[in-house]
Amino acid sequence: MQQKDIASVKRAVDANLGRRVRVKANRGRHKYSITDGVIFGSYPSIFTVKVKADEGIPDRLVSFSYIDILTHDVQLVLCKQ
Repeated sequence: MQQKDIASVKRAVDANLGRRVRVKANRGRHKYSITDGVIFGSYPSIFTVKVKADEGIPDRLVSFSYIDILTHDVQLVLCKQ
């Protein structure tokens, strides 16, 4: 998803609620975490992604701000269902 402003990022996230995504998050110092999850909720300043965990560990809910996408700290790639 490439966007130009916060409103268009929010609209894109809202349009894809419930869809599977691959999240690539910049953790600093050239470290990235890549996980798969489902866009779970959309709020005025943030959106949440429900991430599947390993066996024996419950799923977790991770939140990101729309600014993270604009600054390329977080990249979302829609997965085929």
